[in-house]
Amino acid sequence: MADTAFRRLAAPILTMLVLAAPAAAQPAPAVAADPLAPARTHYNEGRFEEAIQAAEVVKDTVGAPATLIIGRAGLERFRVTADPAQLAAARAALSHVDASRLSERDRLDLVVGLGEALFFDEHYHAAADLFESILDEVSALGPAPRDQLLDWWATAVDRHVRGLPADQRAEAFDRLVARMEAELRKDPTSAAAAYWVAAASFARGHVDRAWDAAVAGWVRGIMTVDRGMALRPDLDRLVRDAIIPERVRRIQATGEVAATEASLLAEWTLFKEQWARP
Repeated sequence: MADTAFRRLAAPILTMLVLAAPAAAQPAPAVAADPLAPARTHYNEGRFEEAIQAAEVVKDTVGAPATLIIGRAGLERFRVTADPAQLAAARAALSHVDASRLSERDRLDLVVGLGEALFFDEHYHAAADLFESILDEVSALGPAPRDQLLDWWATAVDRHVRGLPADQRAEAFDRLVARMEAELRKDPTSAAAAYWVAAASFARGHVDRAWDAAVAGWVRGIMTVDRGMALRPDLDRLVRDAIIPERVRRIQATGEVAATEASLLAEWTLFKEQWARP
């Protein structure tokens, strides 16, 4: 069974900390400004160091929600730097969050952060359990956050499965394919599901199914929020670096290898050109 390490690490779930949209303009009693607004804005815009600094300023008065942002932003810094000290600091912050003092929305953010921390500590099965436990709840926040979380869940499952015996890997990848096919039936625009049907089929050894799923996923990219900007490069790497070489490897006649590889690459290139974004 082939490795599936052609996928970039799942995208950060930035939209989990979006500020609530203001109500329609109308006379209303004045309300106190959210002291965490600057930290949330920095986080959502990817300025994680600034998010931590802004949350630290109000941590003593705000408490758990500020500590949560410090932990989540620390995890994103670790993603960039791979500095173990930053991961340890983020883990410490998350472990000190008092969940009873969080809103329901912030509790979802906490579960995401705990799952990410477990993922970075290579406790992949445990991370997958946490991610999966809130997939339904995250749906209320919109398709983008749920698709990001679905991608993290599948990535965690994939990392865990690599360490299993061959028969257990096969069963796990079969379940992953079935789950992602079901996700696509519910949401045909899911980039995560489109990728993982192809990748998990390949890992299972179903190379022709992986090729077909990659072709379908490339076309589905038109329907995703970013029109395939994130999905298509991942599918291209999977096809060029994994699926085509494996299809070629299975050819018995040595003399046909070079011609077959060139033919498959030409077929894939033509297909991409036919479905290129305008």
